[in-house]
Amino acid sequence: MTQKPGKSARWRAVWQLIKPYWQSEEKWKAWGMLAAIVILSLSSVYLSVQFNEWNRVFYDALQNKNFPIFKQQLFKFSWLALIFIVVSIYKVYLTQGLQMSWRRWMTNEYMNKWLSNHAYYYTEHQHQVDNPDQRIAADLNALTSGTLSLTLGLLSSLVTLFSFITILWSVSGPISFMLGAQQITIPGYMLWFALLYALIGSLVVGLIGRPLVKLSFNQEWFEANFRFGLIRIRENSDAIALYHGEQSEKQQLTDNFEAIRSNWWSIMRLSRRLNFASSFYGQFAIIFPILVAAPRYFSGAIQMGLLMQISSAFGQVQDSLSWFINAFSDLASWKACVNRLAGFNAAIDQVNEQPRGIALGHSQEHDLQLHNLTLNLPNGNPLFSAVSASLAAGGRVLIAGPSGCGKSTLLRAIAGVWPYGAGEIKTADSKKQLFLPQRSYIPIGSLREGLSYPEESANHSDERLCEVLEACCLSHLQPALEQYANWSQRLSPGEQQRLAFARAMLIKPDILYLDEATSALDDDTEQRMYQLLLEKLPHTSVISVAHRNSVAKYHQHCWRFTQQDDGQCNMTATVL
Repeated sequence: MTQKPGKSARWRAVWQLIKPYWQSEEKWKAWGMLAAIVILSLSSVYLSVQFNEWNRVFYDALQNKNFPIFKQQLFKFSWLALIFIVVSIYKVYLTQGLQMSWRRWMTNEYMNKWLSNHAYYYTEHQHQVDNPDQRIAADLNALTSGTLSLTLGLLSSLVTLFSFITILWSVSGPISFMLGAQQITIPGYMLWFALLYALIGSLVVGLIGRPLVKLSFNQEWFEANFRFGLIRIRENSDAIALYHGEQSEKQQLTDNFEAIRSNWWSIMRLSRRLNFASSFYGQFAIIFPILVAAPRYFSGAIQMGLLMQISSAFGQVQDSLSWFINAFSDLASWKACVNRLAGFNAAIDQVNEQPRGIALGHSQEHDLQLHNLTLNLPNGNPLFSAVSASLAAGGRVLIAGPSGCGKSTLLRAIAGVWPYGAGEIKTADSKKQLFLPQRSYIPIGSLREGLSYPEESANHSDERLCEVLEACCLSHLQPALEQYANWSQRLSPGEQQRLAFARAMLIKPDILYLDEATSALDDDTEQRMYQLLLEKLPHTSVISVAHRNSVAKYHQHCWRFTQQDDGQCNMTATVL
């Protein structure tokens, strides 16, 4: 049975999420902004101390009907309030700037981590992390804003606490009462009342709100699943419409939203109890110090000014001690966000640390060389074993065989994204490679960008773009080069595959891999596309996976897979 990590391990995980930015190349800027924010926070506390003293003098002037002091204190309040407003505005302004700088840096880091070493591919196929888009877009925002808000809030509370403890101790005075035959005197009794009041409130709120962390984690998960379901309908609208699958999709979305609703009601019920406790705590704290100090006021021991100063100081101390209560909901959301990001980090690290059974290298003699290559499924079941073959520069190979024997998987292994197996794959060093999968990918943007992908569109002239579109029977798209759209939805599968061939003509790779890249084309168009490869890319090495024998004449060699009785496949190389 796996043990849960201890508190120290969990806090180390939190620190591992937070510290990189503060040790990065932007650390001096970050620490400088943080120092300015801390100075402004300390200034706010200092101004609060001045307001506390102002309370005593102002209300004493009212009680004593001292008009000159009254006017003087109004003027003092005006400039104190003006300084407080300026300090508060710039504190918020700098905090927002620091949050965005931190979020930008972390977003870049996480995008690099996710997109490096094909981590996005492995985590998706191994189901190691759900909704990475949410974790990068939403959780990083919540982490940076929540960490700054909670940390600065805690710092301000601690400074306020230490600033007002002495004030409350000195102004509250002692309280005496009889316990049996002995008189008990408690100096600075208001301070002890504040400590006891905050302690009881924190314990109650902590006990009530503990499940909120898990509920907040689940809520974000359910919300992300619901959004993903809506996006999937947009991405596959054509297929869903043809299947008349609206009712099935609606049922799935309804089920996803029901999970949101059910978890939300759990949060609501818990929040109701939590708000009951925190609201009672906060409201009673307004009148509590006056009730406790009232006997000394009515006995004439203190004046109204001192009573108001005691009430203000008690409120500051009690509010500082109540940081945990006031921030509990934010803490729960922040902790749920930390848990999700820690899980994301762990999944990426696990992917990067998993062994790569297939060695990738470079060949000086061949464009492609396989040596004792064995490919397995993720569960360990073998597809084929001990395959050796090579492809000379400019050669053309057709990979054929029954479905499920590992043809497409072989191309993934050559691309370096399939780690399950053994042996060695070598590709030509410093040669440009391009893969055309069966389902072509076109990023959302202008058609110019989609056609040039993954290269920059500025590298190719309009004339060249129009030329390759016309060659691939897509001349009707020439006027739409600057149109911004989701072209995967606008173009038919056949048009997308022809656009992929146009992309190959444009990029002119040294080695071109086609994974059933003409499966959506009719025979005549398929023949035309392969003929274009021979005419436009005569020196390009071509490796094709295809089921139609009609394309064999465009290749020089055939690597044919045949399935054996034990389920594994053998490969034989023949000359066409």
